[in-house]
Amino acid sequence: MRKWLSFTIVAVIGSIVLVACGSDDANGDGDTFQIGATQIVEHPSLDAAYDGFKDALDDQGLDVEYDFQSAQNDVSNAGTIGKNFVSDDVDLIFANSTPSAMGAKQATSDIPIVFTSVTDAEIAGLVESNDEPGENVTGVVDLHPDQITRTIEFIDDNFPDSTIGMVYNAGEENSVVQVEYVKEALEGTTLDMTDRSISTSAEVQQAASSLVGEADVFYIITDNTAVSALESIIGVANDNDMPLFVGEPDSVEKGGFMAFGFDYYDLGYRSGEMAAEILTDDKEAGELSVEFPPNVEVYMNKEAAEAQGIDWKDEWEEDANLVETEEE
Repeated sequence: MRKWLSFTIVAVIGSIVLVACGSDDANGDGDTFQIGATQIVEHPSLDAAYDGFKDALDDQGLDVEYDFQSAQNDVSNAGTIGKNFVSDDVDLIFANSTPSAMGAKQATSDIPIVFTSVTDAEIAGLVESNDEPGENVTGVVDLHPDQITRTIEFIDDNFPDSTIGMVYNAGEENSVVQVEYVKEALEGTTLDMTDRSISTSAEVQQAASSLVGEADVFYIITDNTAVSALESIIGVANDNDMPLFVGEPDSVEKGGFMAFGFDYYDLGYRSGEMAAEILTDDKEAGELSVEFPPNVEVYMNKEAAEAQGIDWKDEWEEDANLVETEEE
């Protein structure tokens, strides 16, 4: 009996040692980090940013367990998710969108928050300044200073005297900021603007349809509500020969005509690198400056141009990245 008991104790101790050894990650310290990942809604650009974030941490050799929660395009849910992560005592929150970042910030001043897909972190009140964020928040914004200006210039050069129709959610701070930038960019051009405000993705098609006859072209900024129902806007644009300008390349691939933008995967990847610095180097989030996307590039969809009654110009192909409409 004593021999059997002794053998059992030794075996148990050996098992514990083996499990401990097997749990060591590439950092060599055996840490497993708990990250709460939240985004306002699921659509291609935000999903690509999340993929980039995870790949960056994986490339850094970190052992990470993720708790992903979508707010299903409900701002109140974003706040609740932030509180849930605080209750779970996660090591870091990845906030993918302005509403998600704001919900997380309202929930905690202690847990580090790294965001992306945020239009203007200063205006949203997420950071004290981009250079010196302060507190527990930093990340990568998704609006280059030239992005909207170049889009308006392109429309003015190629579709002069047009009225631009916009559909956006006035409850999204990031969208309100962009609409104001559009209004500023319109000064001194031949263009005018009209808009429709929506609250849910179910309202998008009706809003777009109501602009037919009033607007000549569409411009859909990186509004999460509108982009989540982009197919309905594409349908209206194609049926009524209205050029559809969008805010990022993923929407061009969906069937938008043109965008000045960048790859959201890259934004998420850089956010992941910043998160790794915080988790492994004992850096405070507020010590890392908010970063901007690289220089924007033009993306154009020749199939969409044909579907929207646009006379294609060969000169566009010289500088544009040509994108094909993805198959459903």
